[in-house]
Amino acid sequence: MAASTASVLMTAAPTITQNPPQIDYWLLAPMLVVFGAAVLGVLIEAFVPTTRRRPLQLGLALLAVAAAFVLTVLTSGSLPADEAGVPIAFGSVAVDRVSLFIQGTVLVLGFISLLLIAENRRGESAFSAQAAAVPGSEEEREHVLAGSQHTEIYPLVLFALLGMQLFPAAGDFLTMFVALEVMSLPLYLLCGLARRRRLFSQEAAVKYFLLGAFSSGFFLFGIAMIYGYAGSVNFTEVASAVEQGGGPLFPDGGGRVLLLLGIGLVGVGLLFKVGAVPFHNWKPDVYQGAPTPITALMASCTLVAAFGALLRVFYVPFGPSSVDWAPMLWVVAILTMVLAAVIAVTQRDIKRLLAYSSVVHAGFVLTAVVAATPEGLAGAMFYLAAYGFTTIGAFAVITLVRTHENGPEANELSQWAGLGRTSPLLAGALTLFLLAFAGIPLTSGFIGKFAVFEAAVSAGATPLVVVGVLSSVVTAFFYVRIIVLMFFAEPSEGAPTVLRAGAFTGSVIAIGAAATFLLGVFPSPVLDNLLPQPGQEQGESLLATADGSAR
Repeated sequence: MAASTASVLMTAAPTITQNPPQIDYWLLAPMLVVFGAAVLGVLIEAFVPTTRRRPLQLGLALLAVAAAFVLTVLTSGSLPADEAGVPIAFGSVAVDRVSLFIQGTVLVLGFISLLLIAENRRGESAFSAQAAAVPGSEEEREHVLAGSQHTEIYPLVLFALLGMQLFPAAGDFLTMFVALEVMSLPLYLLCGLARRRRLFSQEAAVKYFLLGAFSSGFFLFGIAMIYGYAGSVNFTEVASAVEQGGGPLFPDGGGRVLLLLGIGLVGVGLLFKVGAVPFHNWKPDVYQGAPTPITALMASCTLVAAFGALLRVFYVPFGPSSVDWAPMLWVVAILTMVLAAVIAVTQRDIKRLLAYSSVVHAGFVLTAVVAATPEGLAGAMFYLAAYGFTTIGAFAVITLVRTHENGPEANELSQWAGLGRTSPLLAGALTLFLLAFAGIPLTSGFIGKFAVFEAAVSAGATPLVVVGVLSSVVTAFFYVRIIVLMFFAEPSEGAPTVLRAGAFTGSVIAIGAAATFLLGVFPSPVLDNLLPQPGQEQGESLLATADGSAR
């Protein structure tokens, strides 16, 4: 017995090598550019005079994100046509067309979010003059009068974008955890930097940090369980262990309990980041309290990156055990679509309403994840890209509607009455975004919902699609309610003030509206490159390939 145990332990022992990893820096170039710009931004904060920091930081951030996107496109074209993807650094990073599409989407949405973040009206931004000062104190007043600005938000955003790039491209669980923390920690700080209602903003940051720490703990516990089961954290090796019924420590096929616990705990950590029920409670409070440009960044980029990671985990290492995790995602998807839609109807704050709307849309994307087919993967990626453009545009509109001149944002829905008469262009843009959220034809939302629902029906998840359609009807009610309020209700006595859109905010709204319309009318250029090519098996599961990348 002792000899048998020793033999198993020797088999499970890691192989020690003195050879350095072979790293293709060209494939890592998009992430390295963002990382280098973020580090340079920190140095600018340390050595450049205060008055010169903002233009340098903004120019550096925009240039770095744009360059990273160009490199991502070039990298996609350099991948071998006959291979699923390329593993880098002992398989810790997987560069394939799925990860590159997610990264490119994150970079485009991040660039647009940076424009919204950079908006500066009369020397006043959406961020506090001095976050370290006590709200309402004389010190804060002095910083406001002096025109102080937090220019370190730009390197913080770059570090967050770096984590979002690595999160969906991770080839093992430890790399994914590092990416999760690199993405999350800057966002915790950025959420607490609102210029107005600072206590509310700081409360949102603390809630996000505490709940995010708990979710990271669940994720780590799940990694430990998976390591105990498979003897590795590499996605390819985990998938191989699942196919064989157990890792080196379980040659007889045991250890299934560890696998199920690992899937559940890792799932909790990932579902928290996408805001699925019952792990969604942070979203309304954080979206409402955070500076609106940061809310736009989180509602678009973070959601895309989190779903990219979720797709990779459930399709690659957990792909062979889809019969185990599919029922769990069925329940989560149904709860997410139904409960969030019902609760959203009762909301009177527009940012909280859009937060619950984001939860509902996460449920729609989960229907494609459950499909576990190439069509489901393509539908999820298109939906995420389309939703990202629409939600940034919607939050950009919110930044312009204020209670009074130089006042806070008018988030109470009753204050939006008659906006279509006083500012028809702004109200028209928001109407387009709301119709896209509702999935009305000729908008990107309709194509996205059609893609994910069609994939789910093809995979036999028709009941899930029925729930999704009914939830869409419920969500359409509160979207239409806002439209009716803007165009058919009389302006209230305390009608809000609509600020003139600056160059940055106006560009964000225009880009969001154009993408929402074009992806709804001409989706083929994007969908044709995402859907399986003719001759490829349509119903095959997206399991792990030899290099740890998703097919």
